[in-house]
Amino acid sequence: MNNKKQRDKKTDFDAVITGAGFAGLYMLHSLREQGLTARVYDTADNVGGVWYWNRYPGAHCDSEAVYYGFTFSEELYKGWTWSKRYAPQPEILDYLNYVADTLDLRKDIKFNTRVNTAEFDEEKNIWRIETSNGSVVTAKYFISGVGCLSASNVPNIKGLAEFKGEWYHTGRWPHTKVDFTGKRVGVIGTGSSGMQLIPEVAKTADHLTVFQRTPQYTTPAGNRPLEKEYVDELKANLQQLRNDMLSSPSGQPFKRSPLSVLDDTPEAQNKKFEEAWEKGLPFFPLYNDILTNEKSNEIVAEFVRKKIGEVVKDQDTAKKLMPNYYFGTKRPVRDSYYYETFNRENVSLVDVKYEEPIQEITENGVRTKKGEYELDMIIFATGYDAMTGSLIKFDLIGKDGITLKEKWENGASVSTYLGIAHAGFPNFFTITGPESPSVITNVPTAIEQHVEWISKCIQYMEDNLIEAIEADSEAEKGWSAHCREMAESTLYVKTESWYTGANIEGKPRGFLIYVGGLNNYKKICDEVAENGYKGFSIKTSSHTTV
Repeated sequence: MNNKKQRDKKTDFDAVITGAGFAGLYMLHSLREQGLTARVYDTADNVGGVWYWNRYPGAHCDSEAVYYGFTFSEELYKGWTWSKRYAPQPEILDYLNYVADTLDLRKDIKFNTRVNTAEFDEEKNIWRIETSNGSVVTAKYFISGVGCLSASNVPNIKGLAEFKGEWYHTGRWPHTKVDFTGKRVGVIGTGSSGMQLIPEVAKTADHLTVFQRTPQYTTPAGNRPLEKEYVDELKANLQQLRNDMLSSPSGQPFKRSPLSVLDDTPEAQNKKFEEAWEKGLPFFPLYNDILTNEKSNEIVAEFVRKKIGEVVKDQDTAKKLMPNYYFGTKRPVRDSYYYETFNRENVSLVDVKYEEPIQEITENGVRTKKGEYELDMIIFATGYDAMTGSLIKFDLIGKDGITLKEKWENGASVSTYLGIAHAGFPNFFTITGPESPSVITNVPTAIEQHVEWISKCIQYMEDNLIEAIEADSEAEKGWSAHCREMAESTLYVKTESWYTGANIEGKPRGFLIYVGGLNNYKKICDEVAENGYKGFSIKTSSHTTV
């Protein structure tokens, strides 16, 4: 096509993509299949995204492995077999390397390279991208595949620089072995990474001190090897599996019961909960109102609290481990012997929210209100600057020289259109960005939906000689209002969590996730495309249409 040849001279690439995890790899493959040129940049020295960095002992996925991968390709799905129900980090990283090799993606990925600045040229309708190695490249499209959980958060605790021992963050774990043997280890944080790490550290540490701010609900993973017959059946029916995943609220093929928790007798409720607990099944499909009805939620929460009391022998410790907020409104965690770990003689729990707030880190350990804990090693399991942190840690400059950080007023007024597009930033797309279903779905399924929608949008632009596409500010406001309205109908907004930005000191609060389900979200996105990209301004070489 003549327009394609002309643009080859106009830009270095058709598209530049940040991140070589699930999102970046599929986006690169999809664009190449359309005959477009693309370059991926990643700060790591290999593929993997968050799974490249999250190497801490015990790291694994909370989605079942058979659903935690790509379904767009029979070759990929049938050529790989997971070993366990919930895949550990090394296996997920191996899988992503398998994807990169099978699809021959590495030749278009630039590793050890960070995007420092991306600026939109309004006159030429192209993006100019400057990288950490000093190079500058241009592209018509700029696409973020860094996701919502890649900006590690080390809390600002006085004295960390004075600590004489070792310290680590779970989100930036060393590639060499970290030995806990015979050491006094302190873990600060009991979110998902902390709960996975703590049982592993306890096995060899001389003593483990867990500094807990907020107790967490967790249910047993029941991890086990996968049966060959089960895997073979899924592979033989891949298309049906894919359809079921994309048409479900969670991105996994689970059908949610039409019943309220309150529709069942206490005996029936308990039977269902016990079965889920013993078999390692998720609780949410059991009823349709766990996250919307306070009374229903409390019944589930109380079941888990009773389980904690049964598992943990010391009742003072058990009480500290019992959450008093709504079940599921912080990230649901699947654990392997987390509560049991507190029965070990070499493990102690410190409540730093109410009883012993941390005052400072000293050269010898952690000082709380009640005293000093001498440590050889400190591990921060304090998560990420979620949802927006990865998008505003570099200079993303749109029209009129406004950065995305400035547009969002440092997080005080985040708004997007569909979680994919952004007013003032033409030809810029985010995969699983803020105000999409993102982290409350099975992320690879959400990524597939996003990438396929973005790819079709770009194909539409190429076929129709469109220079630029940009979300309308009114459409963006409407989508953000819809997301807030949906969130307000749930219990999510009644709990402080990293979902709301509460883990970052000084960060404005907001619930930046679409809670209407991946199935409904997909329908909305498809309708926008089918209606000529309603809510977007479209600029051709000669004029602009809406």
